[in-house]
Amino acid sequence: MTLVQTQTRPVNAQPRVWGDMTVEVALSVMVAARTGRLVVCDEDGRRVGLVTRARLTAVRDSLGYTDRIRLRDVTDGNGLLALFR
Repeated sequence: MTLVQTQTRPVNAQPRVWGDMTVEVALSVMVAARTGRLVVCDEDGRRVGLVTRARLTAVRDSLGYTDRIRLRDVTDGNGLLALFR
């Protein structure tokens, strides 16, 4: 019998991703992490925003969608990523 070690994360911890990640990859991360939102970080690892599954799904389903759209290009409709600041 093999013992399996599991890690638990706090309930309020959100997966962190970077702005250069594509929308499709971010949606895959959400599914794997079983979450509806991701913390978006800059290249220095600082939190710069939050993106939701609903927003990414809306972007993916839009007429102008291409598989090259990155998280840094996703806005909340007002021209901004949902910022922490």
